[in-house]
Amino acid sequence: MTATGTTALLGVAADAALTVPGVAGLQPRLAHRLAAAAATRADPMPHRTPPEAGIRADRAPDGSGWHIEVRCVLAEGRRALDIARNVHDQVRTAVISHLPVPEPVTVTVTVTRIAARYDAA
Repeated sequence: MTATGTTALLGVAADAALTVPGVAGLQPRLAHRLAAAAATRADPMPHRTPPEAGIRADRAPDGSGWHIEVRCVLAEGRRALDIARNVHDQVRTAVISHLPVPEPVTVTVTVTRIAARYDAA
């Protein structure tokens, strides 16, 4: 899959994760947050971090499939385990259906925080 294909895969995974009830948003990895902070200093216009920044997609070392990591911020008031399982299932299904050729897909869901109702994730 090309870089463009990987970017599309990230978008598919992000969209699937964000449709799960209880997901308040996706948490970008540290590298994305640092890049956004550096860009803000260079250009004072606010930049919105794309949801795909909360997703990481890597090929398996032997090229036999994909590993997807999803970093979620959850809404308060729901069971984190249930939401994480739903995110796992939704992302895995969406990624598999997006691939041109069926390949193994593993998904890891990390809950980075629980957002209070007044907290804008």
